[in-house]
Amino acid sequence: MKNIVIAIDGPAAAGKSTTARRVAKILGYLHIDTGAMYRALTLKVLQAKVPLGSAAEIQKLSEATTVRLERRDGENRVLVDGHDVTADIRTPAVTKAVSKISSYAFVRQVMVREQRKLAQAGGVVLEGRDIGTVVLPDANLKIFMVANVAERAKRRKKELAEAGVEVDEETLVDEINKRDRQDTTREVSPLRKAPDAIELDTSSMTIEAQVQFIVNKAQERLNT
Repeated sequence: MKNIVIAIDGPAAAGKSTTARRVAKILGYLHIDTGAMYRALTLKVLQAKVPLGSAAEIQKLSEATTVRLERRDGENRVLVDGHDVTADIRTPAVTKAVSKISSYAFVRQVMVREQRKLAQAGGVVLEGRDIGTVVLPDANLKIFMVANVAERAKRRKKELAEAGVEVDEETLVDEINKRDRQDTTREVSPLRKAPDAIELDTSSMTIEAQVQFIVNKAQERLNT
């Protein structure tokens, strides 16, 4: 059986990570959370106390940083220079800064190169914001996930609460709106739907329904 490449794009908190992870598990594919890679580098920048506007310092740091994704005990783990930072990259501080870091062209060049290497053999599910438009424009199946802001804020609040972080929902709405503006207007690889992507509005869908929708579409591609 052939292995296909599945690209899942969409704005923050649209449900990409959870859905992509489950789709990959059902199909026996590798799940590549590209957003986690950018978050990992953002964490490194914050820990080094490098100003977010200092392009030269961030470029130097990015060139000296190793970001890896590993599969351990059925879960994806994110490593920066060999250290597991899976939980640390989901903090509000990283969430607030990651859009700025990912807007740098040199950062995206490094990450895109690594992501393409991982996808070469197929059998992968990549999720992010520019997978179907920039990273893998020839992906066999492209999904663009969306959801209304209120639902996305609710999901992010639950995610943070499970990590022991309490944040007001109105604050999250403001942060998500700001992130959307940053992601859609940045000069390098802005968030946008690929012309051949299938839009999936998850506002009122269960995770199970989202996953099944994408698995069904993948099976259609596999059977053609």
